[in-house]
Formats: sequence, C-alpha cells, structure tokens
Amino acid sequence: MSRRAVITDNARWKTARPAVSVLIPFLRDDPSQLLTLLDEEAAAVDGGVELLLLDDGTGDVELTARLSAQIETMRLPARLITLPANEGRSRGRNRLASAARGGSLLFLDSDMRPDHRRFLKDWADLVAREDPAVAFGGFSLLQAPDEARFAVHRAMATRSDCVPYTERARQPEKYVYTSNLLVRRDVFETEAFDPGFSGWGWEDVEWAMRVSRRFRVVHLDNPATHMGLDTVEALTAKYEQSAPNFARVVGRHPDIVSAYPSYKAARLLKRLPGLDAIRPWMKRAAAAAWLPVKARAFSLRLYRAALYARAV
Repeated sequence: MSRRAVITDNARWKTARPAVSVLIPFLRDDPSQLLTLLDEEAAAVDGGVELLLLDDGTGDVELTARLSAQIETMRLPARLITLPANEGRSRGRNRLASAARGGSLLFLDSDMRPDHRRFLKDWADLVAREDPAVAFGGFSLLQAPDEARFAVHRAMATRSDCVPYTERARQPEKYVYTSNLLVRRDVFETEAFDPGFSGWGWEDVEWAMRVSRRFRVVHLDNPATHMGLDTVEALTAKYEQSAPNFARVVGRHPDIVSAYPSYKAARLLKRLPGLDAIRPWMKRAAAAAWLPVKARAFSLRLYRAALYARAV
C-alpha cells in the first residue's frame, strides 16, 4: 500500500478566510528563510493571505520536523503537505491549487526572496483592486550570490529573465514563470498545468501560451530575487532535460514559439552539417573557466539551441 501525504496545519489555518493563497512547492530545498520573510507581513495583510507548502518527495525527516515547528509559530495561516514520493512540477502545483482556499493563487518558488517588505501586501492590494486573471511580478538577482561559479547563469538571467515589466508586457505569454505568478482561481480551474511535462523547463511557459489565448496576462513591478543560481554543469543538465518539453511546446504552439529567439536559433543550427559532432564542443566551451563569461554564456545558449534543433 502506498503511503499518503502528511498534512501539517498551524493554529491560524482553520479559521482563515484568505483572498490570496501563496503556493510554494519544493524538492530538496529549505524554504524556511522565505517563510520568515513572508511572515513579517502577516499584520499588513491581516488574514487575507495563506501559505501552502508542498514537499515533493524530499524524504528528509529533519527538514520536515523543522518546517512543521516553524509553521506552528507563524502568524500567517500555513499548511505543509509532505509527499512520500516525487510527483513532478506540474502535478505538484496542481495539488497545491486544489488545497488552496483563496480566490487568487500566487505561485512562488522556494528559492525566491522578496525584494521589498510590501511584497505580499502589493499582491493582496492588486487582487482587491483589479482581480486580474493572470499577473507576473518579475524577478531579479539583487540578493543572489555573486560567486564566480554562478557567473554564467547570472549573465544569462540578467539578459533574458530580469526584464522590466514594460518590456515583458510586449510579449506577455513569454515572460511568465511560476517563480512569482498570480493566477485567479477560475482561470486555473479552466487551464491547469499539463502533467505530461516531465523534468525541468517549459511547463509554465506552455501554460501561459494556452492562457494568453483566452485571458489577459498582466505584468507589474513586484519582483523577488531568484536565489537559486546554477553552475554551468547544472544548467546543461537542465537544458538536456528540457529538450523533450521544448518539442512538446513546438508541437502545441508553433505559431507562438516560432517567434522566440531559441526557436530561430534551433532552426538555423539544424541546417549545420555535423551538428551532433559539434554540440559537445559547445558544452565544453561553456564550462571552460578560462574563457570570458560572455563567451561562455554565448556557448551555453548555442548548446541549448543545438539540443532544441532536434525538435524543430
């Protein structure tokens, strides 16, 4: 018989009537610092925000005990769902949404840190004022570790992800990540995340492509820092995982994805003779610490496009 999820609620959970549910999935991460920062805003949101955490199969008894103890002392209503085995990113987020009680769902990655102390209040005020279908707050690297081993990821993220909200609004579905994403409940019930995606990458962008055909996607300036920068080795592993997911997106939304630089680069590289032999050299160049960071970042983008060439 398979084991069931273990649910831990704090004292404030039962009586809360939240307007916004903050959904935080994690796997082998410790979200305790994020919880501390969010709980500082408990008085400001005055019961209007609840927190739901999902441990997606970490299997760390000590971490579960520490988080359970922390939740008991929090002023925000909070629930911890601990799964005995990993369900995956899409299923995990769908499970969190099912357990949430707010009319709006704020998906927040466990390695995010709010960039200011009105983060939850600004989200709650937006919901009360406009009740948007979908809104993305953006993210930054203001608090992220500035270490040499993360320099390539920092350079890539600064260029492609840390984008001002005015620019994001020009391609609203492209700049939607579950790192800091608000979704109205009825919208999510209409369009949930596709559990057919596996591993890392593209499930949130594909979801946004579907949603943007039916609902308005709003961009605003309410950022949080992405603390989880990766080494080149970790990024290449993620890109290798994401290639089948990219193919799934291309098959479903060719009209949208064909405008993306990653798609165009993949199409160009597909015509290159001997691409399979060249691809490993792109990976090696990205990992070469003696090369300038810009050159390594360019090589890593080429490697990703070379992987995606199989899908186009």
